[in-house]
Amino acid sequence: MDSIVDSLNSAYQDFVGAAANVLEAKELSGGQKTAATDVALENFKQKWELFRVSCDQAEEFVESVKQRVGSECLVDEATGSVSGKTGQGGMTGLPPISAVRLEQMSKAVRWLVIELQHGSGAAAGAAGHAHPSAPFDARFSEDNAQ
Repeated sequence: MDSIVDSLNSAYQDFVGAAANVLEAKELSGGQKTAATDVALENFKQKWELFRVSCDQAEEFVESVKQRVGSECLVDEATGSVSGKTGQGGMTGLPPISAVRLEQMSKAVRWLVIELQHGSGAAAGAAGHAHPSAPFDARFSEDNAQ
């Protein structure tokens, strides 16, 4: 995380420096367009793009951490590892499931959501035509016992 923050800070400092160079070049040229102002503007555009890339990378990192934390909380809740913690809700009456199994189901649900968001009828059609007694995943005994 420190490297992402350092990269973002460095890109920001370069961007601000390039903006200052544009203003200085424009002032030195008396507000006229010159080769120096063109070079300063081109450098500014490059630094702006690099800053945007750094922002996008930082945003992707934050989103991945949010997903990871959410997944860990979900796994903790589903596997019962939070039941002994103070301030947490009591037993739900449902037996805990394995973390691996939960992750597999979560990925399958995410895949279906993505397919539906992209307007693909294939996922919706496949889900709609599945036999109601068919297991979610035949590799797992708890899916076969209904």
